[in-house]
Amino acid sequence: MTYDALRHFADSWGLAFMLVLFLSFAGWAFRPGSRDVSNRVAHMIFEDDDNG
Repeated sequence: MTYDALRHFADSWGLAFMLVLFLSFAGWAFRPGSRDVSNRVAHMIFEDDDNG
């Protein structure tokens, strides 16, 4: 009984929730102005580098 209920939920609302979550994360990554933040974070590990 529990397996069937969870399976039905995952097939319907669970899939819709994961789609909305994916679209939200993708929209957050490609929002206007995120390029500067992404570049800063990508180069952050090199800020205290004494070898170069």
